[in-house]
Amino acid sequence: MRTFWKRIWQIFLPILVYFFGLGFIAFVGLFSYAYFTVKVPSINSYIDSQTTIIQYADGSELGRIGAQNRTLVSLAQIPITVREAVLAAEDRKFYSENAVSPTGIARALLKDVMGGSLQSGSTITQQYVKTAFLSQSQTISRKIKEIIISMKIEKQMSKDEIFENYLNSIFFGRGSYGIETAAEVYFNRNVNQLNVAQAAVLASVLNAPGFYDPAYGPTNQKRLLKRWNYVLDGMVKEGWLKPEVRAQVKFPTIQPLTHFGSLGGPKGYLVSWVANILSNKNISLDQLQTGGYTIRTTLVKQDQQAAVNAVSKNIPAHSPKDLHIGLVSIRPGTGEILAMYGGQDYLATQLNSATQSIAQAGSSFKPFALVAALEQGIPLSSIWNGTTPKIYNDGLNRPYVVSNYGDEQYGNIDLIHATANSVNTIFVPLGMVAGDDKVVDVARRAGISNNIKIDSVPAVVLGSASPHVIDLATAYATFAANGVYAKPYLISWVKNSSGSTIYQDQPNTSQVFQADVMADLTYALQAVTKYGTAAGALKGVGRPTAGKTGTTTNNAAAWFNGYTPQMATTVGMFRNDATQTLNGIGGINSVTGGSYPAKIWADYVKKALAGQPALPFPKPAHIGGTNPISFSRAVTQYAPADDPKVLGLPLFTGVIPDYKNQASNNSNSNNPDNTNSSNNPTNNNQPNNGVDSTSSGGNAAPKN
Repeated sequence: MRTFWKRIWQIFLPILVYFFGLGFIAFVGLFSYAYFTVKVPSINSYIDSQTTIIQYADGSELGRIGAQNRTLVSLAQIPITVREAVLAAEDRKFYSENAVSPTGIARALLKDVMGGSLQSGSTITQQYVKTAFLSQSQTISRKIKEIIISMKIEKQMSKDEIFENYLNSIFFGRGSYGIETAAEVYFNRNVNQLNVAQAAVLASVLNAPGFYDPAYGPTNQKRLLKRWNYVLDGMVKEGWLKPEVRAQVKFPTIQPLTHFGSLGGPKGYLVSWVANILSNKNISLDQLQTGGYTIRTTLVKQDQQAAVNAVSKNIPAHSPKDLHIGLVSIRPGTGEILAMYGGQDYLATQLNSATQSIAQAGSSFKPFALVAALEQGIPLSSIWNGTTPKIYNDGLNRPYVVSNYGDEQYGNIDLIHATANSVNTIFVPLGMVAGDDKVVDVARRAGISNNIKIDSVPAVVLGSASPHVIDLATAYATFAANGVYAKPYLISWVKNSSGSTIYQDQPNTSQVFQADVMADLTYALQAVTKYGTAAGALKGVGRPTAGKTGTTTNNAAAWFNGYTPQMATTVGMFRNDATQTLNGIGGINSVTGGSYPAKIWADYVKKALAGQPALPFPKPAHIGGTNPISFSRAVTQYAPADDPKVLGLPLFTGVIPDYKNQASNNSNSNNPDNTNSSNNPTNNNQPNNGVDSTSSGGNAAPKN
């Protein structure tokens, strides 16, 4: 029998050797062909990308922009213990073996089959090549390319260069790419601050983040602890960690899972608006996603949090889905935007209620008429008649019926009380006497963008125009700065990944109103918050305040615009268009500027200015004197009367309709702080004409 098998072996051995030789020659030939034909491709574009970090004014992080959350660091910046932990986990012979390790692949397969600790069969060089040059597909052709490119890369780059690139490109989970960002998201520190226990955790999770990160399930914690011990024991075995030190190492505390760079919630409106602003400065979204910029904003962290909290606290229960609330707060005299609230969730609605949505302004425009009058010497002490209704010529020989809320009769009162109570039948003739065109001019000088259409008609005083929230905030910041207009801005500077400043903004100001005019205006607007239409909501603010409520036709929009010497803030609340009312929201029959908007404003200011001194406003200048009859012009021009002829105002000369019935149908009679006419409906859910929009994020920027 032995002789038989010996003869069989003698016969077939040459055949086996022959075919094995042919196979080996074929393999060598094919591999040689592949080696010389497969070229090192261009590096994947995202490998060198870095996350752009957006900061508050104090340098703390606000959010991130980036296709991949990454911050590049040099190998020298990475502690030796961190490097050794990664080597112990992934490729302990990296510095002594070649780019491809057949024994490593076999060892990994054997351990996997036997149920041992997971270990990558690829060397660090192979892992880097797969990430940097290839896809993650599991195919034979991709594996062959990986091997060949790895061999070529090791001839082009040193081991240190490969290791540095690997540590900056590998995915650690939680949206983080690279060791620096992983240190931040797992331990809230920089890579050079990691201790050996933390380094071992990061070295463990990079193998399979979804399998080891304890944030994704309780079983992951057990697997992570086992692999963490494997890494530390490997460091001891290689002589990188002393056994006595290893015995003292305790498993570290890992930070809860957070979503860096997420556009969800109110923060998304800030991140997207920053990107929108810079897109107009020739810094594209693609650049921001990969360039590793640092963006310092003017936003104050305390103020921004106060804004979000104030809206969250006061937002009406069971609000309709199309309810918009916008808030913008500006530092008077500089234009720095201190806080901005554009909506509850950017991922749900990409329209920024603070900078893109528009709504009729209502009585928010009345201070513009007051300024126009003061500039012409008409004093706050002048007496006007507040009876209702009154009929004027609208400029096109049509009757313009003006009524007060609830047909309230005010009789003869001065402009301070008319401002406090927002009396329509006084402010319309005031604007006509001062000049409707002058009212428009004041609005423009104060900061209402030229992109906002403002008609020079009697209704302008009652807010027939439809601005953005940021427009009114800018205008009232001009009042707070004693007549100094400051162009609003959100970004202080931008630095590239090398630390060079590539964009910088700063205050751009001009004196547009006389200080004495502003002092008298502020004196009148303080009456609104002391005993006027906003007094109830502003109780307890604990510092001097000035402002103006605004409510529009059919109560479709409600505003409060107010300021202290330190900040000017506008809060707007509105529906998608002027045919929809706010009434009934939150159980309030008549939603006005003195309700939710004023409450939000008050809560915001209290928290934003907490710890800051209660500064006084300038004393009134009393333009034209304090005596109600001591004007610089003929007293008869401003004398109180029901008949507009005494004021020299244009009468309606056609057939006068039943004005009482018309007044009852006119929405001006339904607004407690008095509103604009109903002939200019506004769609709030679209950016205003002349505003740049971007299709990617729905962002738009007012061209102030």
